[in-house]
Amino acid sequence: KSRATVQTNRGTVVIDLLNKWAPCTVNSFVSLARQGFYNNTPCPRVTSSGIYVLQCGDPTGTGSGGPGYKFSNENTKGATYPAGTLAMANSGGTNTNGSQFFIVYAGGGLAPSYTPFGVVVKGLDIVRNVAEAGNNGSNSAGGGQPNEKISIESVKISSY
Repeated sequence: KSRATVQTNRGTVVIDLLNKWAPCTVNSFVSLARQGFYNNTPCPRVTSSGIYVLQCGDPTGTGSGGPGYKFSNENTKGATYPAGTLAMANSGGTNTNGSQFFIVYAGGGLAPSYTPFGVVVKGLDIVRNVAEAGNNGSNSAGGGQPNEKISIESVKISSY
């Protein structure tokens, strides 16, 4: 099993990765993390109605950046997204995963079209605190930039 330790400017979020259920997704995430792709990147979107997520993984901070490749969904049949779920964001369609991901901080109305690939085991309170501070409403799909800025300083991968 693999674990991601995500150091943010607001504290540490620890995530157990679901290698068995989403091997391609986990391998992509691990590879990008080990390359430093996520280092010093902002989390450009938080939502507070309908769905309850903090979205990260875009080095441009615009919500449209990525690694230069796309890959297929995994593990979405019947998928649910309880609080603490780590899942891939996509660019509006099936099989459009890249580097962007989101952390669900409260259960909501997500359709089963996002690859779940991890579970937060420590630090969900950090995400909730950012969400509770609200957003600027700048995202047409809902939510916007967090009022309390949060960025990823580093992602360390370990086995356990």
